[in-house]
Amino acid sequence: MGAALVVCLAVVWPVYGQTPAPSVSTEAPGVSTEKSTPYDSRLARLSEILGAVQYLRNLCSKEAEPGWREAMQALIDAEAANEPSRKARLVSAYNRGYRSFASVYTRCTAAAVRAESRYRNEGATLATEITARYGN
Repeated sequence: MGAALVVCLAVVWPVYGQTPAPSVSTEAPGVSTEKSTPYDSRLARLSEILGAVQYLRNLCSKEAEPGWREAMQALIDAEAANEPSRKARLVSAYNRGYRSFASVYTRCTAAAVRAESRYRNEGATLATEITARYGN
């Protein structure tokens, strides 16, 4: 997780980064397995929030904001670059967040603005909790 998570989220939220504790593998040496982390479900939720905010910000903004997608790509690169299943789960969560609002909002409304604000706040809280709890 570490500095890459902080870098990708610095675009989005003010988070103070820390590096995570190394994960311990119980597999035999030389066997390639994907790491499971205790914060995977939180990363999935954060990915979903990034997708939702990407859609809502671009819907309600006069200019495109590619930073949200770039933040998601940085998160994937940091957390799941060599782990296809984890990467697929994070991408799926991002797309679910994006599509959930794309299916409801076709124009910017007051409700869309409120939803974007709430999701952004939830994401900031989640990012802070992940780095505070699982960083070292």
